[in-house]
Order: sequence, then structure tokens, then C-alpha cells
Amino acid sequence: MVTISAKTKDRIILGMKKFQPIMRKAQAADINESDTVTIITDMLCELFGYDKYENITSEFAIKKTYCDLAIKMDGKVPLLLECKAAGIDLKDDHVRQATNYAADSGIEWVVLTNGVEWRVFKIVFSKPVEKQLVYNFNFCEMSTKKQTDIEMLYFLSIEAFTKSSKTSLEDLYAQKKVFNKYTITQVMLTENYIDYLRKSIKKLYPDVKIESSELYSLLLNEIFKRDVIEGDAALSAKKDVQRAEKKMMQSKPKKDTTVKTETNNKEQ
Repeated sequence: MVTISAKTKDRIILGMKKFQPIMRKAQAADINESDTVTIITDMLCELFGYDKYENITSEFAIKKTYCDLAIKMDGKVPLLLECKAAGIDLKDDHVRQATNYAADSGIEWVVLTNGVEWRVFKIVFSKPVEKQLVYNFNFCEMSTKKQTDIEMLYFLSIEAFTKSSKTSLEDLYAQKKVFNKYTITQVMLTENYIDYLRKSIKKLYPDVKIESSELYSLLLNEIFKRDVIEGDAALSAKKDVQRAEKKMMQSKPKKDTTVKTETNNKEQ
């Protein structure tokens, strides 16, 4: 659970109560993109706590192209927002432009929103640059009584971006990067886990002979569903686990291979 101050929580709850009916009406009326951006700007101020003049800009240009909104903090831009009209259904293609903005400028976080639906992406500066959906929510369906709903809004608040080191979004991303079906699957397919599983089975059934390769094949082909071992998400998780294994091996203290000899001086 995230620690949120009472003052921040009260502001978020008041913002939810104010802007949920506004966004419902805006969506029903199918207002245009410009008017939607106006409402989202007000939300950024009143609900998320940003200063309209110090922290929010609609004139952030990268390679002479402008994004809809950007958050400025201490002279840096940690977050871009690509906004669409309230009545438009969001599509992955809509975030491509903002992703390109972010990649060109080294910005790690992008939000795609129509004011009702919000999608939060992490930009991973690999080759090629990737965007990863960290979480999403429907603002109009959120409850002021649910802590998890309040936390999802908090992660985009000014307080979450003013932490001394990592932002709250980075903490959330690190958690979700590990605790998901793709990563857990890849961990269970590692040599260390297979060996541990084989030994555990051996303790329970001493007379049964089983090889690690047989266990690996059983997990891969008969236990895990195809969607967790194939596709981009599975491949990305596999690479992450391999990097973690490599880092773990590198951090292990090297064994001292020096041969120690003792010299016994005998008195003549």
C-alpha cells in the first residue's frame, strides 16, 4: 500500500467528486479535443495538484512537433500527455506520436487519455525503444471509497513526482515488471528453479527418477499456457529474467582459489 498524506488524499477525493460528473457529461456530449484538453488541464491542477503556470504546458515541442500537454518539474519534463476527445475510443496508435516525442527527448512516462480512460506507459530506452503499459483505469468508474482507485490517481500526482529519488511510478513499474504472469513463468523455467523443483519432487517421491530436462519440457509444453510463453510480452520477460540472473551471478563473491600452504619450522 502506498503512503498518501491526508491532505493529498482529500484533494484527490474532492477532485473525483467534482470531475467524474463533468467527464460523464463531456463524453455523452461528444465534446471536441480542445475542450477535453481544457477539462484535463483543470483535473491536473485541482485533482493531481499541479500548478497551472509552473507545472503544465501545452507548448512543449520536440523536433518542431507539439504534444498536447506536458508536466514540468524543476526544469525537467517527466511526463507527457496525449489527449483525445472525450467521446473517442482510445487506440494504441494514438500513443505513437507521444511515444516518439518521449523517445526523442528522453522522457520516461507518457499518458494517453480522453479524460475518461487513462493509460499510463513507461518508455524503455532499449534498441528499439519500447513502450510498456504499466496500468490503466476508467476515471468515471472509480470509487472514492476504494484505496486502490485513489492510489492509481496518486501515482500521477505532483507528490508522486517530487520524491527525493525514484518516483512512485518507477516503484510501481518495478513491482509490476516482476509480479506478472510472464515474468513468473520465465522464473519458473530457469535452471535454478527447475533444479529446486526436481529436488523437491525427489524428497517426496524418493523412488522416482526424473531429469531436469523432463521437468522443463513438462512445464513448457503441458502446464503453461501458450500466451505466457509466446509473444512480445513473454520475450521481454524472458530477457528481463536473463538479465536478472546475469546480475545475480556477477554479484556473487568469487571463490578464493588460492592454495594456502603452511610452513612448519621444526627445531633442530
